Amino acid sequence: MFEGHNPYLVVLSVVMAILGGYTGFGLASRVRSTSGIGRRVLLAGAATFVALGIWTMHFVGTLAGPVPSDAVYLILPTLGSFLICTLVVGVSLFLVSVGEPSDARVTAAALFMGAGIVSMHYVGVNAFAGGFRVEHERAMVVLSALIAVGTAYGGLRVFLARQGGTRLALSAIAFGFAVSGMHYTATYGMRFRSAPDFFPPADGLIASSQVLALVLVLLCFLITGGFLLSLVPEPRQRAAEAAAGAIGGYLVVDKGAAESAADEANPAEAGEDRPAETDEAPPAAVFRVPVESANGTQFIDVAEIRAVRADAHYTLVHDGSRERMCLWAISKAEAQLDPALFFRVHRSHIVSLPHVTLIRKEGDGAVVELDGPASPVVPVSRAKIAELKARLGVAGRKARAS
Repeated sequence: MFEGHNPYLVVLSVVMAILGGYTGFGLASRVRSTSGIGRRVLLAGAATFVALGIWTMHFVGTLAGPVPSDAVYLILPTLGSFLICTLVVGVSLFLVSVGEPSDARVTAAALFMGAGIVSMHYVGVNAFAGGFRVEHERAMVVLSALIAVGTAYGGLRVFLARQGGTRLALSAIAFGFAVSGMHYTATYGMRFRSAPDFFPPADGLIASSQVLALVLVLLCFLITGGFLLSLVPEPRQRAAEAAAGAIGGYLVVDKGAAESAADEANPAEAGEDRPAETDEAPPAAVFRVPVESANGTQFIDVAEIRAVRADAHYTLVHDGSRERMCLWAISKAEAQLDPALFFRVHRSHIVSLPHVTLIRKEGDGAVVELDGPASPVVPVSRAKIAELKARLGVAGRKARAS
């Protein structure tokens, strides 16, 4: 059964799963920093694109295999497989995008996502109709389900470690292999047996392979378009990039040029994250920082904080494992955190000096790596390098060595 697959369609099916996963996970990563109706729209869009990736992968993979020539597709089970998948995957993304993603919630999310992948596959298989019946090897059914759940769990773990950049791509690749591995493992254990009495009912809604192929072409364009749109930077990011170079995958910004470009693009927000000059005494340093969750406001001990990153009017606080949203602006975070322990290395980034494990030159600027399971990496603007090295006790090291 597994022999005779069209290799080009097999590759296309895997690519569609990865692109759908990347787009869906990218939307899900923005849920935490969004409120109101926008959060619901993002979550619905994320579930839809992930489900589209699963559904399109399955039926492209089906067309890639040696399906009987008289096979047609019952429309209602075919649509039902997509709706079931969207609902189950939506629950999975809700569990990791809203509230505190504990180990139990991540495990439950992986189970739901794996169930969505498996249910989509077997409901979709039941949409086959023709002069045959489909038989499944139980061992392959169990193995395919384990592959779906296991790789979905790994993909979600990577996604939660850092919701952007390389980690987002890795989680999408893991998701693509979860879907593809489940499908082709299950297909290996599937057999078509001749059964002339199994023709579809005359009054049933059916679609031929040609009609299905046309639908899949349109969906491939939709998924690819969504993926390309997800790569378009937001306005403030474009303004900063106009005055900066993207170095090693991290944005290293010339402070003056970046601030001018960003303020010109967003005059209403100009200077919002710059400390204003004042004669008032600075506020006392806080010991805990508030972060938002589905259950309310939680507090992180400052000793656990590795970095703080500006996100529009708010910030994202990294505890070494993942980022969580804080309602403070970057300027307020800088004012509240102990300056003996925290240093603003970039217009949009603050780092905890005790957690810095590495600093290295990157183009005209630098990056620092912080300790923790996720080993977050933060860009350092060119104007801040010397001061940061002095704070870390490495200023003038080359001069002393010579």
